[in-house]
Amino acid sequence: MTKSEAPANLEATKADGLGCHAGKAELRRAAAAAGNSEMLERYAEDYPLGPHDQPQSMCPAFGSLRVGLRMRRTATILSGSACCVYGLTFTSHFYGARRSVGYVPFNSESLVTGKLFEDIRDAVHEMADPEHYDTVVITNLCVPSASGVPLRLLPKQINGVRIVGIDVPGFGVPTHAEAKDVLAGAMLKYAREEVEAGPVQAPRGGRAELPTVTLLGEMFPGDPLAIGQLLEPLGLAAGTVVPTREWRELYSALDGAAVAAIHPFYTASIREFVAAGRPIVPSAPVGHDGTADWLDAIGKACGVDEGKVSAAKRALLPQIRKALADKPIRGRITLSGYEGSELLVARLLVESGADVLYVGTACPHTQWSEPDRLWLEERGIAVRYRASLEQDVGAVEAFQPDLAIGTTPVVQKAKQLAIPGLYFTNLISARPLMGVAGAGSLADVINNAIANKSRFDAMHAFFEGVGVGDKAGVWEDTPVVKPRVDLSKFAKPAKGGRTTPNIDEETV
Repeated sequence: MTKSEAPANLEATKADGLGCHAGKAELRRAAAAAGNSEMLERYAEDYPLGPHDQPQSMCPAFGSLRVGLRMRRTATILSGSACCVYGLTFTSHFYGARRSVGYVPFNSESLVTGKLFEDIRDAVHEMADPEHYDTVVITNLCVPSASGVPLRLLPKQINGVRIVGIDVPGFGVPTHAEAKDVLAGAMLKYAREEVEAGPVQAPRGGRAELPTVTLLGEMFPGDPLAIGQLLEPLGLAAGTVVPTREWRELYSALDGAAVAAIHPFYTASIREFVAAGRPIVPSAPVGHDGTADWLDAIGKACGVDEGKVSAAKRALLPQIRKALADKPIRGRITLSGYEGSELLVARLLVESGADVLYVGTACPHTQWSEPDRLWLEERGIAVRYRASLEQDVGAVEAFQPDLAIGTTPVVQKAKQLAIPGLYFTNLISARPLMGVAGAGSLADVINNAIANKSRFDAMHAFFEGVGVGDKAGVWEDTPVVKPRVDLSKFAKPAKGGRTTPNIDEETV
């Protein structure tokens, strides 16, 4: 290693105060001392925190890890504390990852002396096999990020395999949803520079005949098809979904006529699309009003004749209105989550007839969600960005809805109050939301959940008090020693006329 490659600041890594348990403030100070101020400033601008610091969330690196693991011919390596790596790999495999995750271990000595960077460099060289991979992604977790391990000094390419290094510290990236953007943005930047340098690979199926609209944000697999049906009358096609499933799709994503910010928090990715000269369209085609406004915005961004847009709306909007009317939703609902599509779902529920009282999202407020925020707030609905668990639970307690949609602890709290609850990620966001297909997709699961209220009341009455106070199975006070029992009254005659107690005194 040359002198210019010194990867760690010794003062930042003394003692064990740099461990994950040291707290965000200490880790931030260490990262700044190790020369990572620029990274922290960029993340602070891209992913602004809320008044309560940041949402309670799983390790953010889970998001970027999943993006890499879903891509073809992409190897993933983690550098971080062993406990963190174990938790992340366990969770990723729980969610369906079917490939190995590389890990570069370290100790205090290798971290301080710079040996960790050398080990990472060796691991990347070993993994960079063009027969198997197009890309190797190496991710610094909290401790290497705080220590200033400089992934920027890794070669950009080895044997034709791209090397992408990112820092995803929990003290810098607030949620795992935004960590998806960290990796997607880094890959788009790399791909954009490749495009600027010369010819690149064509899409697997060849270039689309029609101009395409790139779709930004993970969504239900059927939604891109539904969006494609909406775009067809405009002479457009649904393009690549970012995060992508293979590297060459990044080129086609950058080649779109416009970018639809379906999930509005992909700040780093949007920066790359803007640098590539692509217009960004906020919101999404959800419900009647959302679809109408979105088609207008897409038409304007892509230079489509207004008459063609109006004709498409006349053909499509009545179908959406009918689908909403055919499957109405009746009930008071609070909604929260951390996927980034919470405001879109709320709009769809409102147009379905639901009385939505509160919408909380762990994601930040950006200009790309403004149409949705304004639409909801005009209808008297409270919208909270960077919502904390306490705010989400407080909404459930205050509004006493017929149904609470939210994260696991929110649903747990609702059920303790005998209020039906649905987990947003698995039961709501994993359904079609866009266009005609999305218009009636939520009604059955929502109405069935609300109809279960009587079952919750019965269970609450039966189990009331269980797990609370002295029934919690935990002694919170010092046990009181009771006086010894007089066993003489329990005595019974034994064989031979001898009297013996029928209880062992030693056990009382």
